[in-house]
Amino acid sequence: MFNEQKFKNNLVTWFDTNQREMPWRETSNPYYIWLSEVMLQQTQVKTVIDYYHRFINRFPTIEDLSNADEEEVLKYWEGLGYYSRARNFHTAIKDVHANHRGQVPTSPQVFGELKGVGPYTQAAVMSIAFNLPLATVDGNVFRVWSRLNNDTKDIKLQSTRKTYEKELQPYVEQDSGTFNQAMMELGALVCTPKNPLCLFCPVQENCEAFEKGTVENLPVKTTKIKKKHVKQHVYIVRNEDNQLLIEKRMQKLLNHMWEFPMYEADEAENINTKLNTNLQFSEVPIYKLKHQFTHITWDIEVYLADKVINKMDVDLPENMTWMHVNEKEMFNFPVSMSKIFKFISTHG
Repeated sequence: MFNEQKFKNNLVTWFDTNQREMPWRETSNPYYIWLSEVMLQQTQVKTVIDYYHRFINRFPTIEDLSNADEEEVLKYWEGLGYYSRARNFHTAIKDVHANHRGQVPTSPQVFGELKGVGPYTQAAVMSIAFNLPLATVDGNVFRVWSRLNNDTKDIKLQSTRKTYEKELQPYVEQDSGTFNQAMMELGALVCTPKNPLCLFCPVQENCEAFEKGTVENLPVKTTKIKKKHVKQHVYIVRNEDNQLLIEKRMQKLLNHMWEFPMYEADEAENINTKLNTNLQFSEVPIYKLKHQFTHITWDIEVYLADKVINKMDVDLPENMTWMHVNEKEMFNFPVSMSKIFKFISTHG
């Protein structure tokens, strides 16, 4: 193992000079730091910054967010994806407000029991906000540490995370927040997945993979499971007032978000059975798109009703309503539905 103190000094010195400017690095407010970590999960920094500013402007305190309606919270999250993150964060904030006097717990164990707080979020927030000695292990750290040690353990295994946390523990006994951020920043800027900038690495002298020419082979990660493709049919229905029919999702995925009525292509149920109508739709889709989630891809085809219907002729289910085109901002739509809305708004 290399000289621990020299390695840490070289890394932190590099970080002090080269770190990117981010708004959550300019605050010690644990609520804001926690929010940034939740938003940054599976989302790029450049995308998060605007959302972060808008969110804290609307919900500047834990009390403000705790008292907010979920619909509004999701509206401020709209476009970030992975909406369960927002719901879990909202639930956890309510817990903090109700049971922890509105203060983010400083105990890692207590904080880790909050909704949606996993090992990474626990370590990141506790170390950055309170300088507690916990090692963060995210995708960047997995990559950096595996290369530094020429380690071929499978990073998909929980045992590998535990091993890395233990190996990194000596480095977080002091200035844990700075060290953790430096490791993540090194992975983001220098020790990248492809074409890493090894010649500019501040800890190159400590990197066994660089010495042995195995950088491009690390980290080792089991092959991803092939995504399931689901063919979805979306139906665009208008009434005599030129309102659009929308439906609130009851399924686990994107739960309680709004969409144009959508059904899997091989489902027996469709819009006519739902409304007890006999609408005809375009024979070919007017628009097609793909929408990817972590484990599933929707192949979406959009069909347009051949006529408008009279509102008085249909009895809408409780989770359906009519929406004027200028009312879209009142509803939470996933990205796929926003794209469809944009298309039909442009093409009439």
